[in-house]
Amino acid sequence: MDQEIIDRAAGIIQSKTGGIGGGMEGYAVLALFDEYDYPTASTLTISKAEGIKWMTFLTGLESNKAKRIGKCNRGSVCLASTEYNITLVGTLEVLTGPEVKREHWYDAMGAMVSGPEDPVFCVLRFTTERYNLFFADNGTEAKGSF
Repeated sequence: MDQEIIDRAAGIIQSKTGGIGGGMEGYAVLALFDEYDYPTASTLTISKAEGIKWMTFLTGLESNKAKRIGKCNRGSVCLASTEYNITLVGTLEVLTGPEVKREHWYDAMGAMVSGPEDPVFCVLRFTTERYNLFFADNGTEAKGSF
């Protein structure tokens, strides 16, 4: 039963990658700790994902998100609607390699940076350690860790 719930959550995450979902439907909430050790939350589009195991986000090296990860790499990702709640807890890393940046690039990012070669552009990789998945339509829930 848990694998069915995990697969269903993975499908939702996949449907939201690379700007596919559009509008608020395409966003996940990323929670990080700020410089005062308080949690902060930002909405970001998921660039790529492998199920619920990992996902990437695109931002700038000088962004608050990239700076916060440098101080504390623990975080959480949440995708929610009236139909589901997908909460993932794990760690993040800032990636700047040219191949990684090209691999995770999607066209909507062109409004913020000049392209995947832009030196201020980076990839945030979130790796899940624990998960809590809930679906309202049938009241199913799965909790676990990797």
